[in-house]
Amino acid sequence: MDSLLSVDEAAKILGTTSRFPRRLIAERRIRFVRVGRHVRIPESELADYIASGTVEPVLSRMR
Repeated sequence: MDSLLSVDEAAKILGTTSRFPRRLIAERRIRFVRVGRHVRIPESELADYIASGTVEPVLSRMR
């Protein structure tokens, strides 16, 4: 089972304030779990979100 992160823990991993993960949740741009009235983000989902936003460098050709 995947570990569940609080919004503050997710924000710390992303290097943002807690407002950013909350916005991702509100806009349904990231998968989350409700545990009672608490919101948790699966660690694998956070890793997938980071991977989907990763931009690889363009290797220029030597002429």
